[in-house]
Amino acid sequence: MKQFTLSQQLRILGILALGLLGTEFINLLLSNWLNQFGIRPRDPGNLPGIFLAPWLHANLTHFASNFLPLLLFMWLSMQWGKLTFLKSTLLIWLGAGLLVWLFGRNAMHIGASGIVYGYLGFLILGGFYSKKLHLLIISVVIAVLYGGMIFGVLPLQRFVSFEYHLFGFIMGLLSAHLWAKSS
Repeated sequence: MKQFTLSQQLRILGILALGLLGTEFINLLLSNWLNQFGIRPRDPGNLPGIFLAPWLHANLTHFASNFLPLLLFMWLSMQWGKLTFLKSTLLIWLGAGLLVWLFGRNAMHIGASGIVYGYLGFLILGGFYSKKLHLLIISVVIAVLYGGMIFGVLPLQRFVSFEYHLFGFIMGLLSAHLWAKSS
């Protein structure tokens, strides 16, 4: 199993952070015009939203609520190794987006929170599957500190895509089940 070096981890996180910040800045300059490229369920014209939606946010508060948890959870997920991280990220990103496109309510779904919830699911379960002490510690700490996020998968807020949260979380759990034990 190949591990990331710390410099590789920081480079990936830095590129992601710059990409997110740049996209948010451009979207703000364009009065959120880019948000039309999110996921509108069952609209074939919005299929590219599966790839684009995590880069788009409704406002700065929405962006800020996703930015640091995404970077933290992504960094922690990298501790399972390159291949597990890559496969999990792809399943979470594409799986959650596709499920929102297929089953989400008729609304525009945007934001990185589906990915955040995917990593949350992976991190909570992954340490138990890996049976490695340092990864198990990550799982327990994340479950204790961020376990309350689980309520975000429920339809409690009108303008929050609980579907993206739910499907992301499920894809994260599935990723842990499929690949965390090989780490």
